[in-house]
Amino acid sequence: MKKESDIAAQTIYRNELKYLCSEQQLRLLEARIRHICDLDPHAGEEGRYTVRSVYFDDFADSCYFENEDGVNRREKFRIRIYDGRTDTITLECKQKLNGKNHKSSCRLTGEECQDILKGYFRLPRHADPVLNKLYLLCSTRLYRPKVVVEYERMAFLYRIGNVRVTFDRNISATSRVQDFLNARIHTRPVMPTGIHLLEVKFDELLPDYIYRQLQLENLRQTANSKYYTSRRITKNFGV
Repeated sequence: MKKESDIAAQTIYRNELKYLCSEQQLRLLEARIRHICDLDPHAGEEGRYTVRSVYFDDFADSCYFENEDGVNRREKFRIRIYDGRTDTITLECKQKLNGKNHKSSCRLTGEECQDILKGYFRLPRHADPVLNKLYLLCSTRLYRPKVVVEYERMAFLYRIGNVRVTFDRNISATSRVQDFLNARIHTRPVMPTGIHLLEVKFDELLPDYIYRQLQLENLRQTANSKYYTSRRITKNFGV
């Protein structure tokens, strides 16, 4: 039987850099890289799409406080849809170790998603390991949906280094997790006015050419977690 440390060693973790940006900074960075990177093929005609995720935590809000304390090894679960559509629903487990990230995922049916949101856990006989683990945590640690996060994304890809650059605008949230699958939901902004998020994800090395294009004076690197920021706002303001 493999030890947990052996499994972790075999898992491929990716680098993830995050920066707080103004709208002006994002537009300048977009202009720099749009001619050297490919636009995400899943984007619409304008190159943008809406991401909506519902995040889970346990009875003690362990994920929230581990993020606040900067725990080196942690994980969180979320269910994600795009542009408010329910034809593609994805369950994701995002793990962080030594500042790097690994994401595993599986597809959910609409019925499975509804059951999970309502706290009904009917595990199929041949469920995906990600779904198995969430069901186990829901049963043993009372994992439940806690917050819905929504934002507008523009994403660019660069083959060398498996680079993904995303511009996330208008990040907002609500604690009304029962509304997750609605076509439209009411949310509250969680970032300061005019502030957005740039994320740069890559495997081992970020090509110098891409790195240089992303350099701007006063660009602030952050450990910003959309989940943590959204929970903090919804906890304080009850939205």
